Amino acid sequence: MMKDYLVKALACNEHVRIYICSSTHMVEEARKRFDLWPTSAAALGRVLTVGSMMGSMLKTAQEQITIRINGGGPIGTILVDAYSDGHVRGFVSDPHIMLQYNDTGKLAVGAAVGKDGYLEVVKDMNMKENWSGTVALQSGEIGDDFAYYFTASEQTPSAVSVGVLVDTDNSILSAGGMIIQMLPDAEEEDIVKVEQIVANLRHMSTMIQEYESLEDILRDLFDDVRILTGQDIEFRCKCDRATMKRVLTTLPKEERQQMIEEDHGCEITCNFCGEKYQFSEEELLELERFMDAHAK
Repeated sequence: MMKDYLVKALACNEHVRIYICSSTHMVEEARKRFDLWPTSAAALGRVLTVGSMMGSMLKTAQEQITIRINGGGPIGTILVDAYSDGHVRGFVSDPHIMLQYNDTGKLAVGAAVGKDGYLEVVKDMNMKENWSGTVALQSGEIGDDFAYYFTASEQTPSAVSVGVLVDTDNSILSAGGMIIQMLPDAEEEDIVKVEQIVANLRHMSTMIQEYESLEDILRDLFDDVRILTGQDIEFRCKCDRATMKRVLTTLPKEERQQMIEEDHGCEITCNFCGEKYQFSEEELLELERFMDAHAK
C-alpha cells in the first residue's frame, strides 16, 4: 500500500502547478478515532485530503488554514485544520452517516453534506487580521466545491479530484487527491491539454490503489512533469493535558464544583481528534486552589 505523502510538481512547460497526495492512513486514523460510518468517513476524508494539500501551499510554519463546510445536510459541519508541514486534524458533526445513491450504489457525500450553505477557508498568516474566503457550495461532493473556491476566491482556475474508497468492514481501502492549477502564464494549448487530462481522469482512490507512487501517476498523466518537492502527511492533533486544563478554567465555577462534588473527577474529549483526558477529583481541587490563589 502506498504510504501517505504529498508531491508538488509543474507541467505543461511549467505553466501548470500540481499538488497530489496519498492519504489512506490519515483517513483511516480519523475513521478509527471517531468511529466514522462510510459516508461520514468519505466526506471528512475528502476534506482532510484537500486540507493537507492546501496546508502545503502555506509559506511558513507559523501559518495555518481552517476549513469549515456546512451545506445544511444531515452530516452537519465539517471542520479541518491544516498546517504547512502536511499534518491535519478535523472532525464532522455527525460521524454516523451512511447514505448511498440508489442508482450507482456510491456513497452519497453530496446528499450528506448538502449544498445549501458555504465552504469557508480562514488563513491564519500570523498577522493582526486573518484572511478568509467564502463561497457557496456547488454540489457538496467536496472536489467541485474546492475547484469553485480556488477559481472564485483565490482567482486561480483549478481542477480538484479527491476520493476515498471504503471497504465493506468500514475501513479505508484507499484515499488521495490532486489539485491542478493554471498559472498566470498558461496558454490556450495548456488549458486544452489539462481539460483533456481532467476529462479522462480515473478515480483518485483507484489510482492510489493501483500505482506504486504518486510520481508514477504524474508521469503517466503529464509528459513533461517536473517533480519539485515531496513531504509526509498525517492526521495529528496538538491537544495535550495542559490545553485541556486551560479549557477547564474557562468553565463556570459552579460547573467545576459539580465535577468535584458529584462526579469526583471529569473526562474531556478533544473535538478534533477524539483523544480523552481524565482529571481526578484531587487534580480538580488543586486547579481550584490555584485559581483562587491567582484570582486575588
